[in-house]
Amino acid sequence: MRRTAELGLFLALALILSYVESLIPFSFGIPGIKLGLPNLIVLLLLYDETGNGAREALLVNGLRIVLSGFLFSNLYAILYALAGAAFSFLVMLLGRRTKRFSMVGVSILGGVFHNIGQILVAMLVVETFAVAYYVPFLIIAGTVTGAILGLVGMELRPYLQRIGRNGE
Repeated sequence: MRRTAELGLFLALALILSYVESLIPFSFGIPGIKLGLPNLIVLLLLYDETGNGAREALLVNGLRIVLSGFLFSNLYAILYALAGAAFSFLVMLLGRRTKRFSMVGVSILGGVFHNIGQILVAMLVVETFAVAYYVPFLIIAGTVTGAILGLVGMELRPYLQRIGRNGE
């Protein structure tokens, strides 16, 4: 019961971060570049020590995408976000399980592959490979934002672990 409440809080926090992100005018003339603030929650759940981190991260992220899509954007945004999140999640999970990457490295993988997943969907939707010229810019953006979120995640993780131990 306690874990359900915690996951509800994580989902609420992810929704708040989605809303905050929708308010930030972060664009360099390239569509699709975002800070990825809600991915911080996915990252923290992936590194949760309860043993269910991957399943819980996937659940919270999926719910967050659908809910925030209906609340703050549209059906196309949900489609792009789900594609990016699925691609990102798989790569982050592999990176985490290989233990070859730090939290920052896993977060960078997530940022980069989220953008690649979205570009693949864009190619299908607009039926052209021309959008691929965005890839280098999206890789740079995913690397930078992924690194920042990974550093924030590393700073927050000890506090969450301490709260978890004290609350049990």
